[in-house]
Amino acid sequence: MHLPAILLAQTSPVTVVMGPLDMTLFFVAVIGVIAFGIWQGNKETKGVDHGGAAGYFLAGRGLTWWLVGFSLIAANISTEQFVGMSGKAADWLGMAIASYEWMAAITLVVVAFVFLPKLLRCGIYTIPEFLEYRYGVFSRTVMAIATLVILVGVPTASVIYSGAKVVSVFFAGHAVLGLDLGNLTTGCWIIGISAAVYVFVGGLKACAWTDLIWGTSLILGGAMVMWLAFAALRAADPAELIQTKVANSQATVEDLQSASAWERFKLLNDGRDGEAAALNGENLSGGKLHMVRPKEDPEIPWTALIIGLWIPNFFYWGLNQYIVQRTLGSKSLAEGQKGIVFAAGLKLIIPFVVVIPGILAFNLYSKDLRREAVRKNAVTLEEMGRATDKVYPFTENFAETDPAKAREVLAHNVAVSKQAVTAGPDATPGVMVEANTKLLDAVVAANSHLPAAEQIAAGTKLIGYDYDSAFPTLLRNLLKPGITWFVLAAIFGAVVSSLASMLNSASTIATMDIVAKVGRKMTHTELSQNQLIISGRVFVVLFVLIACLIAPGLGDPKFGGIFTFIQEFQGFISAGILSVYLFGFLVPRTPRYMGWVGIMINVVLYGALKWYLLPEMAFLNRMAVCFGVVMATLAIVTLVKPLRQPVVMPTTDLIALESSKGAKIWGMVIVLITLLLYVVFW
Repeated sequence: MHLPAILLAQTSPVTVVMGPLDMTLFFVAVIGVIAFGIWQGNKETKGVDHGGAAGYFLAGRGLTWWLVGFSLIAANISTEQFVGMSGKAADWLGMAIASYEWMAAITLVVVAFVFLPKLLRCGIYTIPEFLEYRYGVFSRTVMAIATLVILVGVPTASVIYSGAKVVSVFFAGHAVLGLDLGNLTTGCWIIGISAAVYVFVGGLKACAWTDLIWGTSLILGGAMVMWLAFAALRAADPAELIQTKVANSQATVEDLQSASAWERFKLLNDGRDGEAAALNGENLSGGKLHMVRPKEDPEIPWTALIIGLWIPNFFYWGLNQYIVQRTLGSKSLAEGQKGIVFAAGLKLIIPFVVVIPGILAFNLYSKDLRREAVRKNAVTLEEMGRATDKVYPFTENFAETDPAKAREVLAHNVAVSKQAVTAGPDATPGVMVEANTKLLDAVVAANSHLPAAEQIAAGTKLIGYDYDSAFPTLLRNLLKPGITWFVLAAIFGAVVSSLASMLNSASTIATMDIVAKVGRKMTHTELSQNQLIISGRVFVVLFVLIACLIAPGLGDPKFGGIFTFIQEFQGFISAGILSVYLFGFLVPRTPRYMGWVGIMINVVLYGALKWYLLPEMAFLNRMAVCFGVVMATLAIVTLVKPLRQPVVMPTTDLIALESSKGAKIWGMVIVLITLLLYVVFW
């Protein structure tokens, strides 16, 4: 999409609509809901054991289907989606990013009837614990450590960052009690500490009860923002809207003048030849309303819909501790299955309240996204102006919106690198980006032959728009006094809820999979229930400190946006863990040592593909390659040297293990609706 630099250099004023009444209602709502959750979490329920480790880590194994369902959605949907997913939709992925949500609906149905029965039957606390029964203690330890590193360093830090992003954009220029709310680092610590206090006191059941309220409020709040965005689109000036249409759109100002809000949305974002172009790999900007992307797409190529995208989905919903912990706390298998299917139904709604508003954010407020990018670029350009010895990447839309500055950056990079790469004074933005990319590749190649002290570092990428600010920008421009408190409370509550869930799960893994095992080995006795809970609370504090230190740095454009960062780095473990568990579920004669070997093969292979072998490959395709290699390795080893006796898994008598027939019927209905949505938006 090519947009006039003169128009895009203009920005709209910052509008903050958080008056005294809204501020009061916001704090009352957030504190009140958290207090309610803690009260419910500590309340005794007849017939359910809420004491000890099971009470703190698994809510006493007493969660009903509606608590499980809403808790799954609230733990999953946070500013990670409202910032990251909306940002990707505002950029060029559009509805393609909705595949993470709609494919999750089908994934959840499979998890309910394939994964959950096998996990609940063992009576486990954590996902790594299953590996001990199936593959041995070492496999459990390897997975526990790998999971903790990824969980604390990636999704936990990301949720803190994305929540702080909303706070810093919405409250830019405002301070409360001497704290600058427009400062990203300040926002990270406010959110991190809030969540740590919450989970420290209440455990999983407090999370589940607040999730019930936050999950409902989040969907209602997102629907409210979408409705307001469409109203704003209908009232917007067609002459400005036309500047944001996708490349293949044939829309004109005259078309927009007489069109309804939905018709305007389609005219601006649906390239009429987009599907054909995407299938042929001709144009990355075929249309934001198409799910299919070209096979060269760096993030969601259409090939990934066949294999690659299923891997993070099944890993996340079936084997990810902070999600699965809710289902492990189910009152029975039937309750867990009904809760998961209910969550699958809610997943079908999410793109309409997250992805579509992200697309609308660019149509309505591209100037604001440009202003946020200028603010971020200013720091990098100031560094470059001090004659640093770094080279700087930049995006094509940076070259489009500020071609003079792009030429200046390219000239700086040539001077620093001594590379004979140039672009003429009349070079197009695409040519400038191509020349700069060639230069950066040459620098990387040269660095491989130089000692570390002589290598040329790459600076922060310069961008044309800050897409991660898309949803916060919608909030800032659309919300009015009287409703601002509700939407912000729902989003803030969801952030705290998701973060609390992650901290609770990370502390559960650290306590049950590492501390309890080490303690038993050293003392030859089991740790007491009180010692386990104390350990869990200590880890909550430790992990939130680590995540808060990491979070502010995630705004660096080199990560490619927060949503991509999360999915990309989970790839180091997702395909390997999924492969190992599939064989653990279905092939009882797979050798025990293949549990940890399969995980480590994935870590090494994914890293090699990412940094050395095929760095240009889309991360979803890397996952598919790793999945194929690990599955093939497990199959070959099992055929060549199977266990003499099949592994027999333990069976618990703690909960009823009868499956739900009603959930199966509704699960099939949800699968059919999902397929219909793909037909409509393909």
